[in-house]
Amino acid sequence: MAPTPPTDAELNVLIRARLAALGIDLDQLPPGTSPDPETGSPGRDSVLASLRSFVRGTVATLAAYQLPAPDGTDPDTAKALSQQHAPVLYPSNSTEWRKA
Repeated sequence: MAPTPPTDAELNVLIRARLAALGIDLDQLPPGTSPDPETGSPGRDSVLASLRSFVRGTVATLAAYQLPAPDGTDPDTAKALSQQHAPVLYPSNSTEWRKA
């Protein structure tokens, strides 16, 4: 059974929760789709529409990406290889950061 795509309301909840976890409150933006005439801030509805479009068009593509594996690699092994951490410039800093 194929998964049902999320509704706009469900995506709004997801987007607001993710932004709230980062300390961003969309309620600070002016309501509607019109930008604020004084600050130029975009309207809350237009921001949510843009973020919904981003989530629908980009997240699934990024989630499906697998790093290329050498030719002849078993498919199960190739999938496991694609789940490895990306290389970082200073691994010791990254290791300590993950311990905190």
